[in-house]
Amino acid sequence: MENEKTENEMTETEKTEDKKPEEKKAKKGFLPWLDENRLEMFVAIFLGITALLTAWATWIGSLHGGNQATNYTKSNNLSADGNSLWNEGSQQYMQDLMIWNNIVSIQTDIEIAESEGDKEKADILEAKLDTLIYDSCSDEFIEAIEWAFDQEEWASPFDKEGFMDHYYTEAQEVLDEADELLVQGQEDNANGDRYGLVTVIFSLVLFLLGIVGIFKNLPNRRIVFFISILFLIIATVYMFTIPLPSGFTL
Repeated sequence: MENEKTENEMTETEKTEDKKPEEKKAKKGFLPWLDENRLEMFVAIFLGITALLTAWATWIGSLHGGNQATNYTKSNNLSADGNSLWNEGSQQYMQDLMIWNNIVSIQTDIEIAESEGDKEKADILEAKLDTLIYDSCSDEFIEAIEWAFDQEEWASPFDKEGFMDHYYTEAQEVLDEADELLVQGQEDNANGDRYGLVTVIFSLVLFLLGIVGIFKNLPNRRIVFFISILFLIIATVYMFTIPLPSGFTL
C-alpha cells in the first residue's frame, strides 16, 4: 500500500512539474519581452516625446493665430484704402463726363459758327476747346478724346476699350491684395484649428500614458499603451501634413 501511494504521489508530482513550463509559457502571453520594467521605461519615454510634440503643436498653432490676426487687420486696412480709391475713381469719372459734355457743347457751337461763316467766333471756340482739353484732362482722357475725334461716326471717349478701367485700376489692385490677405488669414485660421485638434489628440495620448500604471493586469497595461501609441502616430503624421505658418523660421 505504501509503495502504491508513493507511486501515486510521484505521478502527481511529475504531472505538476510537466505543467509548470506550460503555465509559465501561458503567463508570458503576448509580447513576453515587454515586461513591467520595460513597459514603465517606454511609458516614460513616450510621455516625454508626447509632451514635446504637444508644446510644438501649441506653439505653431499660436503662430498661425498671430498670422491670422495680422492678415485680417491688413486686409481690412487695404479694403478701406481700396474703397477710398474706388470712390476717387468714380468722382474722376463724373468730372471727366462733365468735361466731355462741355467739349461736345463747344464742338456744336464751332460747327454752328462755321456753318454761319463766322470764322472769328469759330477760332475763339477752337482755342477755348483746346484750353479745356489740355488744361483740364488727364493724359489718358486726352488720348481717349483724340480716339473719339478720329472715329468716322460720333463716338465718346468712354466707348474706347479699356478706358473705363483706368479709373479703378489702382483701387482694384489694392482690393485684390486685400482679398489675398483675407484668404491667407482664413487659411491660417483653418491651420490653427487643425493644430488645435492635434493638441487635443496629444493631450489624450498623455492621459492614456498616464493611466497605464493604474491597471494591475500587465496585458491591460500593454493594450492601453499600444492604443496611446496608435493615437500618437496618427496625430504626428497628421500634424506633418499641416503647412507651417508663412515666413516661419527657427
